[in-house]
Amino acid sequence: MAARSIHHIGVAVGDLDEAVSTYERVLGAAVEARETIASQGAEAVALLIGGGRVELLAPLDDDTPVGRFLARRGPGMHHVAYEVDDLRAELARLDSEGVELVDREPRTGLYGLQVAFIHPDAVHGVLTELVTRG
Repeated sequence: MAARSIHHIGVAVGDLDEAVSTYERVLGAAVEARETIASQGAEAVALLIGGGRVELLAPLDDDTPVGRFLARRGPGMHHVAYEVDDLRAELARLDSEGVELVDREPRTGLYGLQVAFIHPDAVHGVLTELVTRG
């Protein structure tokens, strides 16, 4: 895979407004985008911090991926996202190499990005998201 960069770090939180306030106050973060992603059962806020980005995720319900994550592990780092040029090609390549995928097809993520996840067991315990702009 030719990841172009780390796109963002995803952080699961219980109270999105409180977390946004904390990141603004402590780290000088600026809100880039905020939206509900019903297909993933989460509300997300993208924060710009210097040259990087953090995505805060709060569950819409307890029985969602982020809700179950919070119940098992509590708030904290949820995933690392890497930007790639051709998401479909990367998914096909990874699948052909036997990499365990959460998503075999891209889905729409925050602010219209196309996203797909690689299972944490395939990347030494880290849920990994691939993102592309197109």
